[in-house]
Amino acid sequence: MSKYMLIMRADDTGAANYEQIPFEQVIEAMGRYNEAMMNAGVLLAGEGLSDASEGFVVDFSGEEPLVTDGPFGETRELFNGFWIIEASTREEAAEWAKRAPLGPGAFLEVRRVNGPEDFPQDNEWIKKEEGWREEQAARAAGDD
Repeated sequence: MSKYMLIMRADDTGAANYEQIPFEQVIEAMGRYNEAMMNAGVLLAGEGLSDASEGFVVDFSGEEPLVTDGPFGETRELFNGFWIIEASTREEAAEWAKRAPLGPGAFLEVRRVNGPEDFPQDNEWIKKEEGWREEQAARAAGDD
């Protein structure tokens, strides 16, 4: 099994279409999609993002990182949210992506999430990260 990130994006058409749909209808469609993935045992995480005007950009192209507030003037596609699913194949991930309740102007970019097997196991930082993940899991379980 591999993890895949489904990155939800929209262009201006998608954003305009989204604004025409009653919010309760959007919540219901997303809820049904999330429920289907939960019932299939593939959904690991997912979140929607707030309006892009609340965001900011950190630009690393200069000598020092530069923080710029939104809104973003020439953005042609906005990143609106994501799901992380566990799928046995790329094709299975694609099938789940095709079921997302999105319309014209919306896009899902599907990327495999790197796992420990993608990195050299004798690397100091990879070993530290494994320990950090164990600490996080213990904290989340209330074992700290």
